[in-house]
Amino acid sequence: MSSSAIFSPAQGFDRAVALLRAGELVAFPTDTVYGVGAVCWDDAAVARLYVAKVRAPDKAIPILLADIGDLALVAAKLSPMCIKLAERFWPGPLTLVVPKAERVSLAVTAGGDTVAVRIPDLALARSLIRAAGAPLATTSANLSGAPPPVTAEEAAAQLGRGVAMILDGGRCPGGTASTVVDVTGPVPRLLRSGPLTYEQIQSVL
Repeated sequence: MSSSAIFSPAQGFDRAVALLRAGELVAFPTDTVYGVGAVCWDDAAVARLYVAKVRAPDKAIPILLADIGDLALVAAKLSPMCIKLAERFWPGPLTLVVPKAERVSLAVTAGGDTVAVRIPDLALARSLIRAAGAPLATTSANLSGAPPPVTAEEAAAQLGRGVAMILDGGRCPGGTASTVVDVTGPVPRLLRSGPLTYEQIQSVL
């Protein structure tokens, strides 16, 4: 499969924003790995995320936010534990699983009543989300089961023409997928190990 067009931020930022607003898929760097995103309110675009990644339909897609105030857009209720962890570790490599707001489509959550959310610690990613005007349903820019890419070229090699374009922000500084913690219950539950340890999570609480 041929590779998607790769653009530098100077050349491609406005194009990436326009494509996202038009319902297309765009790959871009985060603080952890390259992600591929779509406006989270656009069910048709979210459906294309599953196709591009060859992703199982029962596997939910996380949402990336630009600012902590945007959490209320996608979460039905914010527990004190959730707020404390978000204030301590965002922006950063922590994904929090929270009860979804009614507006968040079941296409994003794979039919579930929770949604995974994060604010990336990379100015380019946050600027893209703000400019798109909506949180982005975003998953790693790889084929399901393959290693997550840390460069634009690695993303292009895996996704080919499955995305409209790739925004090249250089090598991702983290290189490891985020820590995922479920905060829907009375105690935090580690769902995926990552840069932040469970001990670091607990120490805040």
